[in-house]
Amino acid sequence: MRNWLLFLLLLNSFQIFAQLGFCEGSKGDAIFHETFGQGTSTGTPLSTGTTNYIFVSQDPQDGEYTISDEISRTIQGWHPFLPQTTISNGRALIVNAGISAGIFYQIAITGLCENTTYEFSAFLMNIYNRASMDCENGGIPINVKFEIWDETDTILLRQGNTGDINSTNTPEWERYALTFQTEPGQESVILKMFNNGEGGCGNDLAIDDIIFRSCGDLTEIIATDNSVNPYRVCEENTPVSIELKATPDFSVYSKHFYQWQESDDNGIWNDITGETGETYNTPPLNSSRYFRVKVAEDEVNLNNNLCSSASEAFFIKIISTPEAPQSLGNISICSNEEPQSLRVEAKPDETVNWYDAPEGGNLLAEASTSYLPPEAGTFYAEAVSNEFSCTPGPRTSVSFEIYEAPAISDEVLQLCPDAVLELDAEVEVMQYLWNTGENTRTINTSVPGNFNVTLTTKTGCTEVKNFEVNAVAEASIAGINSEDNTVIINTVNPGPFEYSLDGVNFQFSNIFEMVPGGIYTGYVRDLQQCFTATLEFPHIVVPRFITPNNDGYNDHFQLNGLSWFEASEIRIFDRYGKLILSGKGTNFKWDGTLNGKQLPAADYWYWIFIEGFEPIKGNFSLIR
Repeated sequence: MRNWLLFLLLLNSFQIFAQLGFCEGSKGDAIFHETFGQGTSTGTPLSTGTTNYIFVSQDPQDGEYTISDEISRTIQGWHPFLPQTTISNGRALIVNAGISAGIFYQIAITGLCENTTYEFSAFLMNIYNRASMDCENGGIPINVKFEIWDETDTILLRQGNTGDINSTNTPEWERYALTFQTEPGQESVILKMFNNGEGGCGNDLAIDDIIFRSCGDLTEIIATDNSVNPYRVCEENTPVSIELKATPDFSVYSKHFYQWQESDDNGIWNDITGETGETYNTPPLNSSRYFRVKVAEDEVNLNNNLCSSASEAFFIKIISTPEAPQSLGNISICSNEEPQSLRVEAKPDETVNWYDAPEGGNLLAEASTSYLPPEAGTFYAEAVSNEFSCTPGPRTSVSFEIYEAPAISDEVLQLCPDAVLELDAEVEVMQYLWNTGENTRTINTSVPGNFNVTLTTKTGCTEVKNFEVNAVAEASIAGINSEDNTVIINTVNPGPFEYSLDGVNFQFSNIFEMVPGGIYTGYVRDLQQCFTATLEFPHIVVPRFITPNNDGYNDHFQLNGLSWFEASEIRIFDRYGKLILSGKGTNFKWDGTLNGKQLPAADYWYWIFIEGFEPIKGNFSLIR
């Protein structure tokens, strides 16, 4: 008998001193929720009897507490703020542990239901900042014990210990929980919190969101046809009805009583009259609806949300057919402007696809509320649901139009002295506006300068044409280089000019290639032909070979242009230095003979003497 009593005592002791832990089943609404208030700065003190610590309105010292959303106002070794990761995210209970371990918080919780399992939970945080290094070895850790007593404060129902909660470099809330069960006829309990550590450097804590709520079986709602939750249905397939079944896990309750509920927003729940069975058939639905089931072990607790638990909601979501996307306007641009994207708006849970036809057609772009068209035309946007494959909504047409801008090219013109130059926009448009203030297609100017005209079409497209009018640079020849068969005309200033060797055919380059020898006149004129400069010059081209076959090409060794000079002489030698022929340069011709006889094909040498110049020596080939 003595051993049996010892066993019962040990069993009861194990249950009372159970470890902390959350309710693993379904939970009811909160029967008690201490948030310590919202707002900023310091709150009001706790009610009399809740604590024997002293209330202060700043950071508390040993044996003191405050209610606030601010810390580290005077104690710099604490964390600088409370993270917004609790439920209420408002003020919290800030406690600086007393010199001796002991109770620091006590409160009676009323309105409980008999024969019901409850979960107590609270957020705790070590508020000492380890990074401050104000305390050795990270400071004294906080260590809190929770006790649940009956309403007479004589029977300990449950207790648990957090163990050491060490300081951290950044502030972190941690949530702790403890479950217990009320006895028959019991409607209230007393919560006590103890500080297990002594005062000193560290051992400072914050507490928030103390909550009591019922704890029941983990009850899941399943669809009897194995449909998943949420159950999605396209609007075109409504109305829809489905059978739901409550499946508790028997982790807490030995008996189960049910009450099915429905909600439009998953916030406000209404009982469904007469639906108290394990299964429930929904009515035909055309709109989205949430369903859940309340579960209690005692039927008397079923009508009290605080004494029962509730399953997670089963959501039957009706996916509405999307409306036509809202066009943000048709777009028209000018051909000289950057293309713009067409845009529409759709609901956040919808995406947009683009097509080239009001129905069917080719898919141009998908999953985008904008589309950059490659050309002008009308394009169609269609909204589809992001979460389920349902019928798309009607398409919205958006047009993209391109208007032609004036086709222009800038001009650089030359103005002759004492002349008038006409500037012509060269295109027909609705409006002209010159930087001179004139508004005609053409204007005249007698002065150099920069001019521009803004051209505007009937569709509002504009373009600016620029004119650079420069005073004509007077053409003047600095000299002419004649080398081999190339002639280069050099001018005093750079121009722009046109060049010619016959006064008829002009070119922009001052270099002439493959020019036969002779007497020439070089011409240089400005582009407006205001001035023309001329210079006569000889162009001496020594033949590289002769072919005396009487075909009219290269039949003689002769030099055109020597008549330009007052005196000249040409001498021809064979390779042994024997003089073959000599004579005045003007009209000199040699046909490859000596005394009427043809000389053999070979290389021959020449000396050319021109008065005032060094002799020119070289060789050429006689080809038969």
